[in-house]
Amino acid sequence: MGMKSFFSIAALLLVAGAMAAGPKWLTSYDEAVKQSKKTGKPILADFTGSDWCPPCIRLHKDVFSKPEFMKWAEKNVVLLELDFPRRTKQDAKLSKQNEALANKYEIQGFPTVLILNSAGKVLGTSGFTPGSTPSSWIGEIKPFLAKK
Repeated sequence: MGMKSFFSIAALLLVAGAMAAGPKWLTSYDEAVKQSKKTGKPILADFTGSDWCPPCIRLHKDVFSKPEFMKWAEKNVVLLELDFPRRTKQDAKLSKQNEALANKYEIQGFPTVLILNSAGKVLGTSGFTPGSTPSSWIGEIKPFLAKK
């Protein structure tokens, strides 16, 4: 096998592995609402500062990136990331959408995680507690999922 085909196969496996990593974080609120209506699952909206906010980065590292959380999320929620980066360039349309949603939901700090129904009603609010694990964090927000 030549080096070229070896790298093609390696790239393919990498893509397949990334795809198997669980549900995808959406960035479009409209798309999240559409999926929520279609599946009946609430939206987990993460207002985050991905490149400057230490608690946001920890929440992603300690909870959201873990297989246990991803497996749970796939069954129970539609994931929506509403990012407010300071160093990374963001699409103007996305930035405008995120700003409008932060104003609508009166977001005071980051990270703020809202559980929303498909009509955009807040069912519950969470954030980051140092020492959170996927199971402790999921335990905190589970009661919100029962609301409509």
